[in-house]
Amino acid sequence: MNGTGSKRWEWPTLAVAAVIYLAFGALTLNHEALPWWALVLAGGYITAWHGSLQHEVVHGHPTPSRALNELLVFPSLWLWLPFPLYRQTHLRHHDTGVITDPVEDPESFYLTRSGWKACGNLRRLFLIANNTLIGRLLIGPVVCVKGLIEREGRQFLKRDFSNARIWIMHAASGALVIGWACGICGLSVLEYIFCFAYPGISLTLLRSFAEHQASFDHEERTVMVDSGRLMSLLYLNNNLHAVHHAEPGVAWYQLPARAREYPRDRYVFRGYGEIFARYLFRPKEPVEFPL
Repeated sequence: MNGTGSKRWEWPTLAVAAVIYLAFGALTLNHEALPWWALVLAGGYITAWHGSLQHEVVHGHPTPSRALNELLVFPSLWLWLPFPLYRQTHLRHHDTGVITDPVEDPESFYLTRSGWKACGNLRRLFLIANNTLIGRLLIGPVVCVKGLIEREGRQFLKRDFSNARIWIMHAASGALVIGWACGICGLSVLEYIFCFAYPGISLTLLRSFAEHQASFDHEERTVMVDSGRLMSLLYLNNNLHAVHHAEPGVAWYQLPARAREYPRDRYVFRGYGEIFARYLFRPKEPVEFPL
């Protein structure tokens, strides 16, 4: 179900990879020339764009070689999530027949009824805030990192070291990025985190905020966001998410043509501005899984 990926070299995706790394290098080298807010916007965009490139690699793009594809995204610009763990959970997300179910879908933002009942009042408020768009952008990265630490920590406490090699390689990829940005370009670690990694995760969470919804109709569970060129490029057309789920092996630059044939009477937004207008301060859905 997750697609077979590329059987040839996909030059548009390789060009995107080249632009991402050149832009990242230029921005980090010249960070002192920009005001902090411009550095946050540009750094966040490039980092989230790199996350979209990782998503292409998960689905077998842009070359026939899995090893070469994964080498292409080896530097972890957003630092937090090891690529092999992302690959495992994302392919499980595609393979599940019950998208959004918190038991079956590893990318669900819902809690089971028992999980919700076990939350204290403060945690409930925190999770409700995270279901507003402003909350997802501001505290969503903390929720993601906290969840990852808790899951991996439980494995470690059970003496399950099966992911040890993954974390060693991830430490090397993070050291490569920090070595360049901080050791060579002169950014502090905190500057890198808050001008590149954190806003990059936030922008990625903007895409996933409305990506799925709980619905008895499975065709209503996955979104289509008809966004402009800037956001479509940022997400490599993964805003056309229903089409991606229907054809997960299709390259990002082929999705718009497929989307023109897709019905617009289902779960659709007319750009991210509409999502901001609806959900900036209002929870999109309950935290407890409603089905």
